[in-house]
Amino acid sequence: MNTLIVTAHPDHASLTSGVARRLAEALPPDTVEVADLAAEGFDPRFGMVDRAAYRGHGETPADVVREQERIDRADHLVLAFPVYWWSMPALMKGWIDRVFVNGWAFEVAPEGGTRRQLGRLTVHLIAVAGDSAGTYARHGYETAMRTQIEHGIVDYVGARRGATVVVHESERDDADARDALVEEAVDTVTRAVVGEASRAS
Repeated sequence: MNTLIVTAHPDHASLTSGVARRLAEALPPDTVEVADLAAEGFDPRFGMVDRAAYRGHGETPADVVREQERIDRADHLVLAFPVYWWSMPALMKGWIDRVFVNGWAFEVAPEGGTRRQLGRLTVHLIAVAGDSAGTYARHGYETAMRTQIEHGIVDYVGARRGATVVVHESERDDADARDALVEEAVDTVTRAVVGEASRAS
């Protein structure tokens, strides 16, 4: 089982980037690829070339094809991101806007309806949040975020929902408590990936 970890944070020393590295180290060797969108300079802007390709009137941009090929090599996709305004950063959202497009992630059928084309893929989420679990529960933030991403994106393209974990209170001063939350998140996703690999074999 191959895993693609996609992260989007401008600071390589951030907790989000650290979570992605720790997950990569926890998974079996030679099964992981990490896509650091900020470090790689991915352009998240959905422009006219993207629109033409989406509508079937032009070639898919080369940088988008490269990202699709990365996903095609994977059985598991992990999105590791800091929570900005109760969702993923614009960089990661733009990656999804440009990469998960008509003709590859899904296809609008001429007779009507949508063919969902990523059924072979399992998607996991690791969200790094500043607020507490109680705050998220009280205001419905986690439910809203999961509905938007799990139902609005993962389900729409026919992928399977994997583990979703939120690392709360990421900016707390207690480094030991923060590290324990990170370790729990990494363990949860690792078990989900390795467990599916065991079932498949």
